[in-house]
Amino acid sequence: MLTEVLTATHSGGTHVPGDWEASDRTRRATLRILGRAIDLRGHEGYGYQETLRSAVAFGEEATTDPVLATIPETAGWRGVLLRHYSVGAWRRLWAALVAGVGSKDGEADRSAEELRDWLADQAPDADVRRTLDDLPPLKGAEGQLLPVERCILAQGAQLPMTNVLLLMVGALRSREGHLPADVRAVFLGRQRQWAEFLDPTWVDGLINDYLDRRVGDLAARLVDDMLAQSRRVALAKLRTDPATGGLKIFSRLHLRNERYFKTGDEGDSDIGTRIPQLGFFAEQLGLFTVRDSCHTVTAEGRRILETNP
Repeated sequence: MLTEVLTATHSGGTHVPGDWEASDRTRRATLRILGRAIDLRGHEGYGYQETLRSAVAFGEEATTDPVLATIPETAGWRGVLLRHYSVGAWRRLWAALVAGVGSKDGEADRSAEELRDWLADQAPDADVRRTLDDLPPLKGAEGQLLPVERCILAQGAQLPMTNVLLLMVGALRSREGHLPADVRAVFLGRQRQWAEFLDPTWVDGLINDYLDRRVGDLAARLVDDMLAQSRRVALAKLRTDPATGGLKIFSRLHLRNERYFKTGDEGDSDIGTRIPQLGFFAEQLGLFTVRDSCHTVTAEGRRILETNP
């Protein structure tokens, strides 16, 4: 029964699109994309999410493979997986910034200038233009997307400048013409009409403004933007505390006498895509399996999900 629900099939593994709701068809499409990604890249030994990235986010298989190219949701997942790098970079940068701030009772409170210096001092001694030129190519000779984000992360995900570089790559990928229109729509957000705070086009605007200035100057500006966004979010969540009648601010970072202190640390883990969980469920249902540390699609999985060309 659970297999039928997850794969939008009737008894015997037959899928009739008209018999299912749009959400069921989308869930099936995601499983098919993951299954086909495993067929193509499961031998590389990555987990479910990285296997999906290998086949969908990078390379040319998303548009040339006879299965992936026929699934409309493939473009959406490509946009999501590429945007995920920028989201993760912001989370790690913010968590690292907050980690360096002390509590209200300690001596490690920080001014905005000290926080700007914290990140700027870790920047390379180069201008933004040269730093962009030093990045590996984002596309291959045939126009396929290259896994630059993976190369940068290999330098150390917790290094602040690693995450600044990831934000810069996300900004370059946001430029018109870099991604197919349907992928770019998801990468930027379907409902957006203009640049949003801290999104890839926001960062791209900063890159243009700071192109001939030091990377440290750009890094300092990113700190200012993070602090401003933190305040915007805190004010949006402002509520009256029924116990005291006063205002309650839901934030871990607070400002007092022009100095920042924290009431707790921020998480730096990536926002979940639910792909690992989906792969695990499919594994339990006998659709996927793991052999010699590599993922494979079972014969039953290929039949039900129709992953063969």
